[in-house]
Amino acid sequence: MIETKENSRTEFKIKLTDDIEETIIGFLNSKDGGNLYIGVSDNGEVKGLSNNLDLLQRKIKDRIISNIEPSAMGLFDIEVLESDNKKYLHITIARGTEKPYHLRGMGMTPDSCFIRIGSSNEKMSEHLINRLFRERTKDSLKNIKAPNQDLSFAELKIYYKEKGFNIGDNFERQLEFFTEDGKYNYVAYLFSDNNTVSIKVAKYAGDDVDELMENYEYGFCSLITATNRVLEKVRTENKTYAKVGYPYREEKEMYDYVSVKEAIINALVHNDWSNEYPPKFELFSDRIEISSFGGIQSEFTEEEFLLGYSAPKNKELMRVFKDLELVEHLGTGIRKILKRYDKSIYHFYPHFITVSINYEQNEFEYETIRKQKVNIVNLTNVQESIIKLIMDKPNITQPQMANMLNVTERTIRNHLKYLIDNNYIKRVGSKKTGEWAINKNIGGKNHE
Repeated sequence: MIETKENSRTEFKIKLTDDIEETIIGFLNSKDGGNLYIGVSDNGEVKGLSNNLDLLQRKIKDRIISNIEPSAMGLFDIEVLESDNKKYLHITIARGTEKPYHLRGMGMTPDSCFIRIGSSNEKMSEHLINRLFRERTKDSLKNIKAPNQDLSFAELKIYYKEKGFNIGDNFERQLEFFTEDGKYNYVAYLFSDNNTVSIKVAKYAGDDVDELMENYEYGFCSLITATNRVLEKVRTENKTYAKVGYPYREEKEMYDYVSVKEAIINALVHNDWSNEYPPKFELFSDRIEISSFGGIQSEFTEEEFLLGYSAPKNKELMRVFKDLELVEHLGTGIRKILKRYDKSIYHFYPHFITVSINYEQNEFEYETIRKQKVNIVNLTNVQESIIKLIMDKPNITQPQMANMLNVTERTIRNHLKYLIDNNYIKRVGSKKTGEWAINKNIGGKNHE
């Protein structure tokens, strides 16, 4: 008989169960750690184990190491005890130093984070999860070790070179891509060529989420590349309509792209990435919604936020976005949006912020404007796609074309040369600040 009862520091189990990880996580996340006994009934009576105890110990150790994040190595010990010729296991769990601990592969959510309360394991609230995590990381992505240390930054370096930066050996350190102990941090992870961050644009048939029409995946790459792809998708979805009436013709877009672009970038830069939730981008039949996680910083009110008074939650992200001219100045994004839309488009919640922009509506029936037509007979699929990209975005760069078409830059250069030599396209302005243009007359035909 064990001389104690189940309480905040003690748990009894007759045998090894499927939820042992939850119990251990509960103790790791508690103030004092705890003790788990296997082979003991709920009232403390030793029942013993008939298993091969050496094999059982190895199995428990493997489950703790494989199924719990962050690593619990050095925070537990397993020993075999005996009472009345009955052997049982005692697992001692220390208080964890990297809370919140959680089930591997499920992220830091209430379904995977547990804490010991009394004699039971309870799911953590999102508020507690966020508080513990911020205490651990000092509220900075710079202090969070990247889950993968084999990182490369070819895409990011291309973007910097395009903006005229000299890329030296100290590039990664200048961008604060390392923790204090010299490991790649979460900032580096977000900007690396390959990561597991999923960024999606969902398109629904109606004004709710009942019928998903399309789901576009733009993640698993540098955050800058993902940002450009999200912006490009939202821009191409922005239909232009014409209101025809004698003697005038009025054109209007579904939504103000500049405002939507600012909202998207704000969501990406100010998102609380430490909780492992990316922003959400959703296109409905009547509106576009952009949600970022983390809520308003505690030191600011909603009114102050809407006036543009806020501090960057992720200064390292802000620095890169600003270097690459995706962000101009702090706080200007919200002011730009509110020049075009009423502040009622903002909806504030404890853990996230949503911007909801309704599509333009009025009493007239709109006719969709037809885009410029180009004779693309005898062109390859890649050449045809390049022309379509230029029509949609005249200032598109060669690396962006390569990324979007999943080909090499050398392939893009060869096809661009063919299109220029055969009078399909031309370059207007300088190499750095100019843009592409479709020739007005191709093959003797006017294609405007």
